[in-house]
Amino acid sequence: MPHPLALLLLPFAWLYAAVLGVRNWLYDKGIKNSARFARPTISVGNLRAGGTGKTPHVAWLVRQLQAAGQQPAILSRGYGRRTRGYLEADATATAATIGDEPLQHYQDFQGQVPVVVCENRRMGLETLLQREPAPTAVVLDDAYQHRRVQPTLNILLTEQHRPFYQDYVLPAGRLRESRGGARRADAVVVTKCDSGLTASQQAAITDRVRRYSRPRVPVLFSTYCYGAPVAVGGAERVESPEIVLLTGIAQPGPLLEYLTGAGYHIVQHAAFADHHPFTLPDIAALAGQLRAGQSVFTTQKDAVRLLEPALQAAVAALPIFYIPIQVEFLADGAAQLQQLLSSLFQPHAVV
Repeated sequence: MPHPLALLLLPFAWLYAAVLGVRNWLYDKGIKNSARFARPTISVGNLRAGGTGKTPHVAWLVRQLQAAGQQPAILSRGYGRRTRGYLEADATATAATIGDEPLQHYQDFQGQVPVVVCENRRMGLETLLQREPAPTAVVLDDAYQHRRVQPTLNILLTEQHRPFYQDYVLPAGRLRESRGGARRADAVVVTKCDSGLTASQQAAITDRVRRYSRPRVPVLFSTYCYGAPVAVGGAERVESPEIVLLTGIAQPGPLLEYLTGAGYHIVQHAAFADHHPFTLPDIAALAGQLRAGQSVFTTQKDAVRLLEPALQAAVAALPIFYIPIQVEFLADGAAQLQQLLSSLFQPHAVV
């Protein structure tokens, strides 16, 4: 049952869901046009607003495409940027110009993968596919609700501990649309799973997902693998297990759990809203919380915003490190998803 306050908001949620339902029906029936492109397009998105792990899953997909000999590109709307229109990331890009997640992708792939932002994904795809050299596939970051584009492969993410099938539509819950939106998915990935999730637990979750998805749609399970701290500020190494945690992401819980389990002692958690634009006063407050030998840990997504030009001098004076994450799939999830990707490049492939 929803929280008592959510119960009061349910009528508004039903109204919101009805409006979105009509919109989706118009696209499903072809009354509203949805463009399909000759090059494979892979959408990664969610039903729940924020925090399902889109960024590391997009990176995983891009690496798989590269390993298969493809030349992928990434298209995002560039949430949080202070610009508009079509922009391709380059060495001058900042979080303010293209958004923190696209900048993270650009840095991860060292500029070897085109990263483009455009709030109009359809126009963005049309422009991107005209560049030279043209990408052989495009990964659409956070485009599940962008119905003006019909992706070749539609991947829906949902968290193990916050699954869409236990949530409600905004404002009673955190869903961007009703649970029935899962029927558009060609694959569902349950993210941030406990590494020891048993086969029976996976089967139970799969049954719940398939109450809303199409029959026989693959339901896969992924977890996070955390790497060693990477220096952002002036220090080269972590001096002690005492840390101050700095986050501006939707769901810092998994990182908190990992750091605690890894033996770090979090003396302070400076938690900001998702995509928070850090300021010099934020950095000054952070510096005031540090004691001798302590370090600041953050996420890679936060780190790209900490390195905005106006903040670089202040950040360089502090022992700040980010914790990198990569996606790993449980059981044969990676093989199943790789097979879906391979099918996109076979003649007359139907997903």
